[in-house]
Amino acid sequence: MELKTPLYEAHVRAGGKMVPFAGYLLPVQYQTGVIKEHMAVRQAAGLFDVSHMGEILCEGPDALANLQRLLTNSFVNLTDGQARYSPMCNERGGTVDDLIVYKRSDDHYLIVVNAANKDKDYQWMLDHQSGDVTFQDVSEDYAQLALQGPKAMDVLGKLAKEESIPKKYYHAVFNGEVAGIPCIVSRTGYTGEDGVELYLDSARAEEMWEALLEAGKEEGLIPCGLGARDTLRMEAAMPLYGHEMDEEVTPLETGLGFAVKMSKEDFIGKKALEETGEPGRKRVGLKVTGRGIIREEQPVYLEGEKIGTTTSGTHCPYLGYPVAMALVDAAYATEGTLVNVEVRGRMVEAQMVPLPFYKKK
Repeated sequence: MELKTPLYEAHVRAGGKMVPFAGYLLPVQYQTGVIKEHMAVRQAAGLFDVSHMGEILCEGPDALANLQRLLTNSFVNLTDGQARYSPMCNERGGTVDDLIVYKRSDDHYLIVVNAANKDKDYQWMLDHQSGDVTFQDVSEDYAQLALQGPKAMDVLGKLAKEESIPKKYYHAVFNGEVAGIPCIVSRTGYTGEDGVELYLDSARAEEMWEALLEAGKEEGLIPCGLGARDTLRMEAAMPLYGHEMDEEVTPLETGLGFAVKMSKEDFIGKKALEETGEPGRKRVGLKVTGRGIIREEQPVYLEGEKIGTTTSGTHCPYLGYPVAMALVDAAYATEGTLVNVEVRGRMVEAQMVPLPFYKKK
């Protein structure tokens, strides 16, 4: 039985095509269609319901010590209101999840996890906690809305005072107010564009949704679904859990070394990563040069030899051509290399290109 976000009725009224995703019913697209929604985010602004994401509080005198042990990144120098991305590994170095940590104060952190992994992540944290700390799943209390695009901050500026708007990327205002509604305003996103993610009381989600759409009419703000969320993150080459990484894929293999601090005293999975050494696989970008669209879990060949497997693939509306990401043998992960990807028994030619595919100007 799929759950409904607090915005379910608003999506249905707006003509959202509802599909099951990560245990929730969410709009895959509206009547506008994925391409128009995608282009709105690249050229104007789009609004997403991401209330399915999970929120976990980490509190207590030993909160920081627990984050240092549980996560691969370091949070020692995190300032109040700052956010930081991190993988969370198992003992084998595989990825339990990737998440974002917000610091409210020295003994109070908010952790935002992937919807499909929420229960697993929460249990992992409980099973590995130590000292004077409490982890609490507060996902039911929060709705989360993502306002994204080059005009997102213009829209936000109509509804929020300056002190409620974070100045820098990966920073948040905890006691913010937008459209008269108290919320956490976070300068983060999953689209490759500027924008914010708003965390607020579930009961006021619809009020916030309507206020943002009304305020953004001049800027061309439209509601967007899961389809555009996926094509946007693909263009920006942002990894997705269950695709570019999982319990068997390490953060180093999927190109997240920037968020793995091997200089830290210890973290779960560090020993395994040290013992493995240089990763044998590497995440690469593929630009389709032949005919066809590459999807996930399709074999990649170089001169007849299988060198890897695709992890995600789609046609990119803004770029105007199909791309894919793949995990391939590190020895062959060279920019410019031409490969063949088997799509339903047919070979489609592609070229290894640098990531991200798209970067905002």
